[in-house]
Amino acid sequence: PASFELSQNYPNPFNPTTKIKFSIPNSDIVSLKVYDRLGKEVSDLAGGFRNAGTYEINFDASHLSSGIYFYKLESDNSTVVKKMMLLK
Repeated sequence: PASFELSQNYPNPFNPTTKIKFSIPNSDIVSLKVYDRLGKEVSDLAGGFRNAGTYEINFDASHLSSGIYFYKLESDNSTVVKKMMLLK
């Protein structure tokens, strides 16, 4: 991949599972977490060292209530946040 990128989840809105895709151009330590509207972490989807490439993570939100959630991809040099909606 040419750039650090976090794609919009699909499908969105979702119930209860969705896919989150991200790309990193260089091998790095990354973190992908989901937060509720108040900023409380509700899920840690990916963390640790990843080789350069494109990844797809399945997120199962069956334990969460309907609402808006934010997912954040972080590395040493970049941070990207996107919004998603869970409808039950």
